[in-house]
Amino acid sequence: MIEPRRVIGSYAGAEDGTIVLAVGGIHGNEPAGVRAAEIVLAALHERRPRFRGQFTAIAGNMQALAENHRFIVKDLNRQWSQARLAALTAAPDAAGLDAEDKEQLGMWKEISAALERSKGPAILLDLHTSSADGPPFATMGDTLCNRRFVQKLPLPVILGLEEQIDGALLEYVNNLGHITVGVEGGRHDRPASVAHHVAVLWLSLVAAGCLDEGDVPDLNEHLAALDRATHDIPKIVEMRHRHAIRDSDEFRMRPGFRNFDPVKKGDELAHDRKGPVCARETGVLLLPLYQAKGDDGFFMGRKVRPFWLKLSSILRRMGVAEWPHLLPGVRRDPREEGALIVNTWIARFFPLEVFHLLGYRKRRRRGTYLIVSRRREEFETAR
Repeated sequence: MIEPRRVIGSYAGAEDGTIVLAVGGIHGNEPAGVRAAEIVLAALHERRPRFRGQFTAIAGNMQALAENHRFIVKDLNRQWSQARLAALTAAPDAAGLDAEDKEQLGMWKEISAALERSKGPAILLDLHTSSADGPPFATMGDTLCNRRFVQKLPLPVILGLEEQIDGALLEYVNNLGHITVGVEGGRHDRPASVAHHVAVLWLSLVAAGCLDEGDVPDLNEHLAALDRATHDIPKIVEMRHRHAIRDSDEFRMRPGFRNFDPVKKGDELAHDRKGPVCARETGVLLLPLYQAKGDDGFFMGRKVRPFWLKLSSILRRMGVAEWPHLLPGVRRDPREEGALIVNTWIARFFPLEVFHLLGYRKRRRRGTYLIVSRRREEFETAR
């Protein structure tokens, strides 16, 4: 049980610098991020180091945190869109709002105020834990700015996780032009998960230029703890598949799986009312569901060689990401800037990896066509 304030705390220096925001507990059964932010803020106020910019920590779903539930009515990390926020802020009163609507308004009041104060791109860290055991790792929308920041953190990186879901806070804020990174600290109830988030917060403040390394307490211990937890984990993993579920599926994950466990095509991973649920391809398993609430049964990913990220960066800087509409069967989407319409019959010889290299990771179906899109930061930077 935890009863946080909306603003967990804040620390600012006398010098200008980056605004860093950390959100903990957007899912109420994930309090580790809140506790980690409290620890870091307490140390900052006690030690009073030289600091550039501002660090603010914000609690997410406070009612769900108090009740130790993932959410009360609906998943708060699936509600973030311009249309959704406009509808909430235009509501005449709170009478028709449910628990997560009120939480979202409270969060956005603090987040938007901080973003408005920022003289350049702010940094938003979304701190999570998992119902499965496993090492800490980072997730990000695949933009060059996000890459540059996350490469300063000694964590495995998952590409494309947010593109598998709709309405994530990080995607919404990233599309406003800011740097956004999600951090999975470990299992919900593990003390190590809090320690991992503490380490990531300190190292993020250094990466953002807010702190010097010498002002981080126990820096070497933080680095060693993250290294021990992640030393045998692939450094870069590309998300390949999300197994979405509904309550009516009666989904049950087989016990014992951990994040990053290797699995082979055809391995039995879970059961539902239709029978066994098997791996669609060989790769690594991520975020297997071992809790009552949630619509993600598990994710599948595969290791990516650093060469491909370097090639991707070169191609994007050359502006090649502006050219895919010239390929056969591919055209720009008139409804959505930064999106492409792909005729999968004509363009079936162009694998999705081609689009991934150029930043087009979000995909969805529209009738018989595939829509692929990239983050707003990517196509606006290219102009």
